[in-house]
Amino acid sequence: MFDFEFGDYDDPTSGDALRQLIDAYEEGRRTGSVGFYDSETLEDIATFYFEEGRLEDALEVIDRLLAAQPYSSAAWLRRGVLLNHLERHTEALDAYDRALALNPADAETLINRGITLDTLDRLDEALGAYYAVLDLDPLNEDALFNLGIALEKKGDYAQAIGVLGECADLAQDHPEVWYELGYCYDQLGRFDDAIAAYDKQIDLEPYSENAWYNRGIVLNQLGRYADAVESYEFALAIRDEFASAWYNKGNALANLSRPREAIEAYLKVLAYEDGDAATFYNLGLAYEDLGELPTAIDYLRRSVQVDPLYADAWYGLGCCLDAENAHDEALPCFAKALELRPEAGEFWQARADTEYNAGRLTDSLRSYARVVQLEPHNADAWLDLADTQYDAGAYAEALASYDRALALDARSVDALLRRAHLLFTLDRRAEAIDSLRRAFELDPAKREEVRRAYPELASDSQSRHLFGPLEGGKPRS
Repeated sequence: MFDFEFGDYDDPTSGDALRQLIDAYEEGRRTGSVGFYDSETLEDIATFYFEEGRLEDALEVIDRLLAAQPYSSAAWLRRGVLLNHLERHTEALDAYDRALALNPADAETLINRGITLDTLDRLDEALGAYYAVLDLDPLNEDALFNLGIALEKKGDYAQAIGVLGECADLAQDHPEVWYELGYCYDQLGRFDDAIAAYDKQIDLEPYSENAWYNRGIVLNQLGRYADAVESYEFALAIRDEFASAWYNKGNALANLSRPREAIEAYLKVLAYEDGDAATFYNLGLAYEDLGELPTAIDYLRRSVQVDPLYADAWYGLGCCLDAENAHDEALPCFAKALELRPEAGEFWQARADTEYNAGRLTDSLRSYARVVQLEPHNADAWLDLADTQYDAGAYAEALASYDRALALDARSVDALLRRAHLLFTLDRRAEAIDSLRRAFELDPAKREEVRRAYPELASDSQSRHLFGPLEGGKPRS
């Protein structure tokens, strides 16, 4: 992209002389008596204002230059660049068109016109501008780079990689090319290539916090959480107030089951930014992992206050309230979560569990039935449904549900044991004994647990032989 540089001219004005020139020019503006300045002097003055960020002043100088030299394509290009920086993009395009009318093959003007079109999301036109440059100069690095960016914005990551790769071949020391390559590889799931690209950028720009940050995101996607934490820490060593890096570091620490450190990271986010629903939510989950439920509930409440449409936060809040035996408070949270995501089986499961805990068997049965309707291959859900049907005295339905759970998971010891207990209740002892035998073959250690939970099974004359001797005692006679 074109910029205003003193090196463009054969005899650039020296620093002291330029300062005197600027003072004289500004005095003339104040008094309304700006004298004659040649084109190079006006270019020097405009460049000074541009580099000082005084864009409107620079534009005034370029307009003065154009008044004297209306057929200067370079001046029209400069005007376009200034207007683009001022976000007056339509006017910038007009200036570039005036420049191209005078110099149709100027690569710099075509590239800058493409950048402005890109900013306006007129990507196809931007692509046309870059391709026009490459028709003239196939090795133009700036055209290749900006073409790659435009293709990336269109979501054509594979083609963008090809173009950016060409640019990287021409300019190995162009860090931004490697950054964009890393992003495109990430979007295509080519995570190892993405890391390699970010590593290349870091070799060139070791203090690029964004490269370290994006590298951490890719490592996190690979499940390399410890490496991701290290990458985020490099980003934070460069810029401590990088809130997104603190947030993602917290997520990686949570994935490493280090909730206390994750909390420290999330609190740093809150130190630099207003609290957002996701950060409050993750703080809630971390405190839940630590068993500090009142604090978890507080943060989850704050999350849904910030974003009442955050279904997962309503769900998490309901789970924590249920764990605190606040079942009547938990149920409206699950209702809200399900209002937002009515097809979420795990939400229905949590609601059913809470209804069961609250002694609402009829409601719980309806909710468990909804879980297995949504997730017919969920063996655990069938098992929960069967247990609830048993407690409700619906023995035939319970047996069918235990059988369905076992059809999905024939090695479910819990399903076999509970089925056996139900069959004993129904006086179907041969089937019950067969179910017990299969369970003990899968997990012999369950004998003592069943002996304590279901003493009637262990003492029954037809099944007690399955239990063997009492722990530390003699065999039963």
